Amino acid sequence: MREITFIDYAGPDTTPDSSLRAVEEETAAVDEYSKIIVSVVETLGPSVVSIEAKRRTGNMHQRGGDATAAGSGAIITPDGFILTNSHVVQNARRLNVDMQDGFSTTAEVIGEDPATDLAVVRINAAGLPAAELGNSERLRVGQLAVAIGHPLGFRATVTAGVIGALGRSLRSQTGRLIENIIQTDAALNPGSSGGPLADSAGRVIGINTAIIQFAQGLCFAIPVNTARWVAGCLINEGRVVRGYIGISGQTNPILPELVRKYQLPKNTGVVVVAMDPQGPAREAGLRLGDVIVALGQNSIASLDDLHRLLTRELIGQKAPLAILRNEQLLQTDITPTESISRSG
Repeated sequence: MREITFIDYAGPDTTPDSSLRAVEEETAAVDEYSKIIVSVVETLGPSVVSIEAKRRTGNMHQRGGDATAAGSGAIITPDGFILTNSHVVQNARRLNVDMQDGFSTTAEVIGEDPATDLAVVRINAAGLPAAELGNSERLRVGQLAVAIGHPLGFRATVTAGVIGALGRSLRSQTGRLIENIIQTDAALNPGSSGGPLADSAGRVIGINTAIIQFAQGLCFAIPVNTARWVAGCLINEGRVVRGYIGISGQTNPILPELVRKYQLPKNTGVVVVAMDPQGPAREAGLRLGDVIVALGQNSIASLDDLHRLLTRELIGQKAPLAILRNEQLLQTDITPTESISRSG
C-alpha cells in the first residue's frame, strides 16, 4: 500500500489576532491620511479669511440697494495683504473681512487684475498668520490637494482631493486666457472663490477660482506662481502691465492652398475684426480683414497665442508682424504699448 503524506496548506490566517492586526493596519493607513489633512488645516487655516463685498445695485435713474457677495482669501503677509479673486471684490463699495479667530474688520482694494481673476486687498492689522506660498511648477498629477474656504456661508470649510490635471487654460472675464490652470476634484462652491488650494505640507499651490456647474470633480485654481507675480505687481504698483496692439480679433481658418504656398506652420490665424483708431495696429498699417500669422519669431494660430506673446517685455519694442492680406503674405513692424489693469 502506497503511503500518502499530507502537506499542510498555509491558508489565510483567520485567528482573532490576525483579524485585529488587519483592522489596526487599515485604521493606521486611514489615520495617516487624516493626519495630513488635519495638519494642513492647522497650518493654513488661520491664514484663510472670509470676504464680504457689498455692491450698489440700480443706476443713476433707478433706486437700488446693496447686493452682498461672499468669497474667500489668503493672508500672504503679516501686515495684512490678502490674495483673493478679482471677481470677489470687483465694483465693491465696501469690503468686510472675517478671520478664523473671530477678528472682523474692513478692507481696501490695493489692486485687481481681471485678466487673471486675481486681486489684493489689505486690512489694517499686524502680526497676522501669513500663508506660505509653494511652487506650482513642482506639482504632479495625482498629488493631494486641500481646499479651504467659506462656501455658501459655511465658515472654514475644508475639502480634499487630488490634482486631476495641470496646464489647463481658462478664459478670464476680460477674454484673456489664464495659462497653466490647476484642475482638482477638491470640491468648491460659491464662496470658495479666492481661497487657497494647498499641498500636503500646507503650502499654497493655487487660488481657487472656478467650477464647472453640474460637472463632478471639475474645479480650477490659478497657479501660485502666477498669483505671486500678479500680487507683487499689485502691491508695488497697484496694476499689472501687459502689451497692447489695439485690435479685436478672432481665430479663423486659412485656405489650405495658402498654407501650402507660404509653408505656414499653422492652418489658422487671427483675423482683425476691429481696431483702435489710435492703436499700434493702425499705426503699423493693419486693416480690417487682415489675418495675423506671426509676431516676432513666433507663429500665431489663435487669439490665445497672441495673448501669450503680448508680455511686458514687448512694450515699446518694435517687432515684425506677418499678415495675410488678399491672399498675399506681407510683413510690417509693430510696437506694442501698455495695456494696464488697475484697481476697481
